Parts: sequence; structure tokens; C-alpha cells
Amino acid sequence: MYKAVIGLEIHAQLKTKSKMFCACVNNPEVKEPNIYVCPVCLGHPGTLPVINESAVKKVLEAGKALNCELRDVSRFDRKNYFYPDLPKGYQISQDRRPLCFGGHLEIDGKRIRINRIHLEEDTGRLVHDDKKDCSLVDFNRAGVPLMELVTEADIRSASEACKFAEELRLVLRYLDISQANMNQGQMRVEVNVSVSHMEGRKGTKVEVKNLNSFRAVFNATEYEIKRQSSLLEKGERVIQETRGWDETKERTFSQRKKEEAHDYRYFPEPDLPPLYLDEKPFNKSKLTVSIELPQKKRERLKEEYGIKNTKEMEVFINNIEIADYFEESVNKTIGEIKKDEWREDIRKEERERVVHIVKSYLLSDLLGILEGRSIKESLIDTNNFSKFAFLIYKKEISSKIAKTVLGEMFNEGKSPKEIIKEKELSQVSDKGEIERIVLDVIRENPKAVEDYKQGKESAIKFLFGKVMAKTRGRANPQETEKILEKNL
Repeated sequence: MYKAVIGLEIHAQLKTKSKMFCACVNNPEVKEPNIYVCPVCLGHPGTLPVINESAVKKVLEAGKALNCELRDVSRFDRKNYFYPDLPKGYQISQDRRPLCFGGHLEIDGKRIRINRIHLEEDTGRLVHDDKKDCSLVDFNRAGVPLMELVTEADIRSASEACKFAEELRLVLRYLDISQANMNQGQMRVEVNVSVSHMEGRKGTKVEVKNLNSFRAVFNATEYEIKRQSSLLEKGERVIQETRGWDETKERTFSQRKKEEAHDYRYFPEPDLPPLYLDEKPFNKSKLTVSIELPQKKRERLKEEYGIKNTKEMEVFINNIEIADYFEESVNKTIGEIKKDEWREDIRKEERERVVHIVKSYLLSDLLGILEGRSIKESLIDTNNFSKFAFLIYKKEISSKIAKTVLGEMFNEGKSPKEIIKEKELSQVSDKGEIERIVLDVIRENPKAVEDYKQGKESAIKFLFGKVMAKTRGRANPQETEKILEKNL
């Protein structure tokens, strides 16, 4: 049985107004090619780069959030290699003195160590036209600030590799330093895989480049583990090489052999000064991460709100807007209860019921109505949603009426009480009126009554449904059940 040893190299484009070394706009949404270019990012002779202060600060913030050490002095280097979309013929990157080193990120209780985080400029983008048998170059992306994170070889499975990439994207988005949309190339993953008989021992390393989805990260890693294991089982040698991932055929393919480490001939970038990070404008010793990061948020939501369902938790963790909406709605609903009952606090079981109501109608109903749109697009603010939840808590509306009211709130932006009044949806709670309707239903459905007397419990549900139909869902459910059972 062969064991895998895996390390990751992850690139993320930073969310800055301008590019890394020039004033060109950094706009990942631009469609028209070669709009945001200038002599600096096109590598014209005689041009001089200027460091983007915001990009440096964002990488330092990421390093702090990921438990890294921050350098006292950092610098940029020239990485020399030829590529068609690299206009200068070299890339300004960092070699021996990256901004951040060490650190870790926890995945399912396991600590994955981080070797380094450095800052560099992105290359351009090649567009291949098979019909015309040519490749076109778009330099809009050339010079965009690119953060590269390199892990230690602490990962042991495709699942762990995928989870690390997912968690890192969450951290970057929480910090608002990268949109990290993989389908737009804003985050790319490279997987280094080796297998051997010994747990934790490295075999021959194979690099799988430019994976642009979590599915690709998982499938490519899984495929490569099986491919290398199969070669070794047959007594063949694994070749050190760079491979690509064919999404259609779901297999890796050889791109170039890499028997020796490529000599990039790094040397200090002569046109850029060293970065003294403990001085202005960076002041690394004063840098703090004030935002609540994903793992801390998971722990708090579990502790404060009892969120234990993994799928529910990940909805809140993956969408900060929804999580904030949920917490605000719960707290405002509790405020409505205290105000209604002149209480300073509510009991634990009452709080749990409020959480259940808000969570259920938010995740199942409101998000269903939104159909993937941002919750900010909803006309239902947390004030009205909490009033809606309060009515359900007080059993003043049934679940059927609740769905109708929520739909109208979404369409019209009105308060739940306004809609209930306008649509005549107020609950029927008068026992005499409910009993009159129950007796009518019993008289109209003798077969169901007989079935109930013969022990068929489903018959009472049928009769209950008939009562609800006659009242358009307005009958108080608890009173209806009691009166039905009494008369039957």
C-alpha cells in the first residue's frame, strides 16, 4: 500500500485598485483585451517599477491571519525565464527573503504548515485560437499583484488538499484581500504529489499545474496518487516532471520533464529598494487582524447558537452576509419577545426555539425565494424578518400562512402585520369558531371518521387537512388538533 505526500503552491490575485508596479487599473472583470496596459507592465526599455504599498500590506495581513512570521526586511528578485505572455522576459518575484514565512492553517483539527508567502507580479494571458492556428496575448493581467503561498508537504490525501484550498479561499475572502474566484483565474492551485511505501516519506515529486477548481484539485490529486502507485507496483520508475490536468478525460498528462530543478537565475531586483517592514508605512509590529476568521466563526456559532449540522454551518461560513443576517434576526427576535413580555432575558429553551425558527425559515424558505441572489437584494430587512419570526414563535400564524406572508414580504417589502391585515391572513384562534368548522368536517367525511375509530391514525391527519383547507390555513393548529381529538 503506497502512501501519498502532498504539498501545495497556491496563487491568488490581490484585490487592489492598481497593478503591482504601475498605475494601470487592476480589473479582473474586464472583457476587452489589452485595455489596462502601459510601458511599465509591457516591459518597455527604460521604464521603472514602483512597489504597490497596498499589495504588500495585504500579504502581511494574510501572513498574520495564517500565523506566519513577518520579515523585518524583505526584497524583490528577478526570476528569469521566457514565456510568451511575460513581456519583460523575467518576472519580479521574491526568492530568499519573502514577506512571510512559517505559519499554519488548521483543517479538521490537523495543522498544515506553511513554508512561505511571497508577493510577485502575474503574467499575461494566452488565448489559443484553434481555427486560425494561432495564440493571442492579453496583457490586462500582466503585472497584477499575485500572492503565492507554499505549504510544507504535510498533506496526505486529495481530500485534505481540497479542504486546504477551500479554507484558504475563505480566509482570503474574509480578509477582503482577494476575490479568489477560481473560474476567473483569480486563484490557481498547483499540487506536488509523491508516493512511497513509507508513511511520510517522499518519493519522486510530480507537479500538477494550474488547477482552477476545487473539483480539479481533488480529482487531479487522486488520479496522480493512483497513477504513481500503479507505476511502482509494476516496478517502473516515477519521472520527476510537470503535468497538466485534462478536465474532459479526467487524467493528468505530461507537459515537460523536470529531472533537474529549473535554474531561474534569481538575483536582487536592481530597480526596487529593500522593504523595511517594521517601519512606516508597514509597521508590521502594530499589524492586527480584527476580523473573525472562518474557524473562530465556526466555533462561536456552535457555542452561541448550537449550529451542529455541517451543511447548515458551511452555508453560514461560506456567506458572511447570510451569517450576519441570521445573527441579527435571532437577536432582534429575542428583543421582540422581551419587549412583548416585559422580560430582561429569556430561557435557554426559548432561545433555542427562536434559533430554530429563524434558521429554518432563512435557509429553507428565504434563500429558496432568493434563488442564488444576494440577500442584500431582498426587500426583507432583519427588522421585518425578526417580526415575522416573532409571530411564528407566538403561534399567531401557521406554517402555511408563514410561507405566504414571507413570499409577500419579499415581493412588496412590507411588514408581516401589514400583509396579514391586507390579505386577511390572521389566525383563527376562537375555540367556538374552530369547533364549528371541525364539526362540519366530521359530518362531511364519515368514512375518515370510521377509519379513525378503527385505529387508522392517518385519518386524523386527513381531517386536520380538511379543517385547514376550510380556513385557508388560518386555524390555530394546536387548538384544531385538541378540538378534533375531543369530537372524534
